[in-house]
Amino acid sequence: MTTVLTGITTTGTPHLGNYVGAIKPAILRSQDEAMNSYFFLADFHAMIKCWEPERIAQSTKEIAATWLALGLDTDKAIFYRQSDIPEIPELTWLLTCMTSKGLMNRAHAYKAAVAENTDQGEDDPDKGITMGLFSYPVLMAADILMFNANEVPVGKDQTQHLEMARDIGARFNHHFGEHFTMPKTIVDDNVAILPGLDGRKMSKSYNNTIPLWLTEKQLRKHIMKIKTNSLEPGEPKDPNDSFVFDIYKAFATEQQVNEMKTEFANGIAWGTAKQQLFEMVNTELKAAREKYHDLMENPDIIEQELQKGAVKARAFASPFLARLKEAVGIRPIK
Repeated sequence: MTTVLTGITTTGTPHLGNYVGAIKPAILRSQDEAMNSYFFLADFHAMIKCWEPERIAQSTKEIAATWLALGLDTDKAIFYRQSDIPEIPELTWLLTCMTSKGLMNRAHAYKAAVAENTDQGEDDPDKGITMGLFSYPVLMAADILMFNANEVPVGKDQTQHLEMARDIGARFNHHFGEHFTMPKTIVDDNVAILPGLDGRKMSKSYNNTIPLWLTEKQLRKHIMKIKTNSLEPGEPKDPNDSFVFDIYKAFATEQQVNEMKTEFANGIAWGTAKQQLFEMVNTELKAAREKYHDLMENPDIIEQELQKGAVKARAFASPFLARLKEAVGIRPIK
């Protein structure tokens, strides 16, 4: 069995880019009988940049409902909330004591924050930088090493954290014996990165997203806002230079993609192309949308699923942490 671990930070509302780039392929992969899949809501990580309690709580609810509505099988995958596993912060401390400050100094997020302070002329380069921001790669290492993940799918901007997790785990193993598996970074270059309404990468940071669970009317309205050029109906259009086509091909079959290419060559009107995109996206999400709203109205179902996942996760984490504490000398007096 290959153990695969995926974390989702609980600070935002899921959008189409999340669905196509992360959620859909992860759920599909979790159905493989050879995979031991862990999915967790990273609410401790959310606190690093978000100090809005209601936002974190609402995001946790929305993201959990999203994964469940889209078909995550919690009998096969382990789906849990990070904060429900007390062994993780305990392991974080054990790993913190094995992590050099120099390694944390090289973390991209910390260096970027220092550079911003310096650029703004601050006397203290560490102004406003919390220990959460500085040391969160250790927490991320604990998330991964706690379950001895073999593979961790991440974006290219997260590869450094996987390297750090390996460094930290290897140092612990060197001092206390072989306990941790060295995780392999999985960056899938074939995963679709959707453009947002303005053509930049779809991201809540750019305020250009198409939220995943809009009503049909709202979804159509958003899709109609996608930026296009000024080519008129009847004028040939280049599918390789179209944000509408970029999103369309993430939902379409190969045959549908080829048919749309022909439509572009024949000069399809932008309004018609957007309408076809809306119909395709709406058809794929319609049943899941109903299930999502049902879950949001019955949060006890979501909570039960997360608690079920926590029990399964702790069944591994608790005895493993006990062995780690024994290894470092934290043990009953005999």
